[in-house]
Amino acid sequence: MSGITDVEGVAVGHATHREAATGCTVVLCEAGATAGVEVRGSAPGTRETDLLHPLNRVHQVHGVLLTGGSAFGLAAADGVMRYLEERGAGYDVVVAKVPIVPAAVIFDLWLGRPDVRPDAAMGYAACQLASSGPVEEGSVGAGTGATVGKLLGPAGAMKGGVGTWSAVLPGGRVVAALVVVNAVGDVLAPDGSVLAGTRDPATGELVGSAALLQSGYVPPRMLGQSTVIGVVATNVALSKVECNRLARVAHHGLAQAVSPSHTTLDGDTFFALSTGQVEGAYDVVAAAVPGVVAEAIRRAVRTARGLHGIPGLADSAGTGGGEASGLR
Repeated sequence: MSGITDVEGVAVGHATHREAATGCTVVLCEAGATAGVEVRGSAPGTRETDLLHPLNRVHQVHGVLLTGGSAFGLAAADGVMRYLEERGAGYDVVVAKVPIVPAAVIFDLWLGRPDVRPDAAMGYAACQLASSGPVEEGSVGAGTGATVGKLLGPAGAMKGGVGTWSAVLPGGRVVAALVVVNAVGDVLAPDGSVLAGTRDPATGELVGSAALLQSGYVPPRMLGQSTVIGVVATNVALSKVECNRLARVAHHGLAQAVSPSHTTLDGDTFFALSTGQVEGAYDVVAAAVPGVVAEAIRRAVRTARGLHGIPGLADSAGTGGGEASGLR
């Protein structure tokens, strides 16, 4: 399958509203997964990230929500919690089980309808559609309204989206990532060339976001509305400390595939999950993470189709994307 659902115990569901250019994506681990987080961008929108600090008590989560809608979209986590509670999943506090659902958002309000954002109903719907099968990629779920290359404004942007990838290591160890790519900058191919990014609005030619900034260009303040958010997962048993380290290493893959990354205009955030079915060394897992994350990022733009006048690579390539599932 070559995606995050290659990790046993992980399921993914999307809910999509194409007209409003928004949606959410849920990564479910109902049996619980040890978790960590690393926030590197300066404009994040998150929920329950403090809980994942190694010094804090709760070690496992039962799902992670990635969503559009800016801070409004965090409300979708309430629907994920309700779904998990109905299925008996959660942290046992004796009188109830409380599902632990960290979340992160992207800003997509400008592309479609700013008055329509993911809510509890959409979060619940994404859970109902969750599957351990192949994950739909591109302009779907939290990636519906995702864009990249916004330094010259909307007229020079291209579509981002959702991408996923995995690697199988010796001994049946699996390392995987699912990423929502909404970067202000460019997505790079392995050779360093630009796959998708900032275009000259007059010609449509790629201009190179990093070079543009280095030339002295100062982007408009309103562009502080971008981010790359994602989840890395493994079936290798890791501690909470190691999961936090793994989330940190995931950002190395982001830096390989996005230029520039971790800017003051982005809220780059990664979660890490360990479902713990097999034994293995942390360093073996960590060595695979950057490459898996980088490939998931590239797949997010390769499979993204255009929406509301923003072009996507899959428009001409004819690959991936497909019609979005879930709400419309």
